[in-house]
Amino acid sequence: MDQSIEQKKKRSTIFNVATLLIATSIVGQLLGFLRTKLVNSHFPLVGPNSTDAYFAAFTIPDLFFYTIAAGALGVAFMPVLSDYLHKNGRKAVWELTSSFMNLLVIFMLFVAIIILVFARPLVHDIVAPGLSPQQLNNATDIMRLLAFNPLLFTMSGIITSVQQTLGRFFFFAIAPIFYNLSIIASIFIFKDNIGLVGLGIGALVGGILQLIVVLIGLQGLNFTWRPKIDWRNKDFHSILRNLPPRSLDQGMDQIEDIVETHIASGLGSGNISDYNNAYTLSTAPILLLGTTIATAAFPKLNARLSQGRPDLFRKDFLKVVRVMIWLAAPVVVISYYCRGYLARLIFSRGNEQISVIFGFLTIAIFFRVLYAIISRWYYAQKDTRTPMYMSIFTIAFNIYLAFTLAKPNAYGVAGLAIAQSIVSAVEVLTLSIIMLIRDHKLLDWGFWQGVIKIASVTGFTVLAGFIMISFLPLGLLDKGIITLGSKLIMITGVTMLVHIVVSALFDLEEARPIMAFVRKVALKPIKIDLT
Repeated sequence: MDQSIEQKKKRSTIFNVATLLIATSIVGQLLGFLRTKLVNSHFPLVGPNSTDAYFAAFTIPDLFFYTIAAGALGVAFMPVLSDYLHKNGRKAVWELTSSFMNLLVIFMLFVAIIILVFARPLVHDIVAPGLSPQQLNNATDIMRLLAFNPLLFTMSGIITSVQQTLGRFFFFAIAPIFYNLSIIASIFIFKDNIGLVGLGIGALVGGILQLIVVLIGLQGLNFTWRPKIDWRNKDFHSILRNLPPRSLDQGMDQIEDIVETHIASGLGSGNISDYNNAYTLSTAPILLLGTTIATAAFPKLNARLSQGRPDLFRKDFLKVVRVMIWLAAPVVVISYYCRGYLARLIFSRGNEQISVIFGFLTIAIFFRVLYAIISRWYYAQKDTRTPMYMSIFTIAFNIYLAFTLAKPNAYGVAGLAIAQSIVSAVEVLTLSIIMLIRDHKLLDWGFWQGVIKIASVTGFTVLAGFIMISFLPLGLLDKGIITLGSKLIMITGVTMLVHIVVSALFDLEEARPIMAFVRKVALKPIKIDLT
């Protein structure tokens, strides 16, 4: 009886965490979407002050953050931290955290100086050689303002990694919202004076605000910072050993981003912005479904292995994979059918090229969502090398495809999206095969039955989406949030409703909580006071 109660409590906790992360991620993605839309609305697509400079300026700071910090925090740091907490308690966790933070802060200070000094040649020679002189000046100024953001994000990430390990997710969830709000505010504050460069100020202030928010989240955790690096700590050595493979893995992705920006800059003015706008649309569902759900599940997966329960690890992992497939399928269908509506929303003046690029990226959405949890299967077992080797291969393959498919006489900038989708599919399928070779018991017949049912349900979802866009087609004069938004809401709502109802008819377990909630609300008796 007690075990049953405990299991229900754990399921409820993961559900609550996932709900919190999804809710805040929705807000964050809406703000990110609004941020990009406002940038497009207030600054030109082409010309000396075009948005190409804005998008190009973020590539190098992002490279250093994702390569060094992000690669360490989610994979090299958190699994070790989970074991360390289980064995040694909170006080020892803070000592380990201090050592790791001090090391990365020193390194990121060095990175900030490099970006400050060499921003101009980094933009001109590596990122976007096709920018005009004024665009180059703008990109250089913005990149210098972003120089300290990798440091700020690193500190925030380390602190929230500890908070997640201890079961506190709220401040991790809301902190990025302040970053987006700061950039949005900077658009209106600086658009009529220093212009595009003001967005760099907004990003810098946003990084500071994000750090302040996560620092507030330390209240009650008795965090004690120690100004030293404990090189003798074996677990600290374990983190450092796991860091290089994951850093290279993450770095490969960012190198890919730089290469894509480099190629787009050579295809003419506006192509960097077009590709980044489409890419922004594609990352929203990936972050909303893949990152948030995988983030919520990752601490529990780590804990299962720390407890010596690979059977429960396997069971929990498969549940998350099925949920992601079930959610990603209708999202991909809706994204493809509504690509024109979304492109016109994010770029108010209308841009067919964004729609075309995003259409090709919808395939990548599905596989990137799955990658978020499949990669964590390896990371929970402290295997960072396999994903790294896979990334090296796939990124090399992607760069080859990008240069081949994005030629002016081939698919142009849309070739970058085609390459992304091909590579994401290859990466996920290959990692899945390796995973099954290592664990023959991982995928049972029950899992495959569920996947077959989801595929069948998706057929009805595709039909529902097609019928809805036939009734609510995108008109030539359709524009504005009210017109486009209302059509999107109706298309999305009906398509998702069909997906959920048919899933319930097929008795898919993923639909049961939703149907149970609906029955509870619909059948709940209403008390009437007759006195």
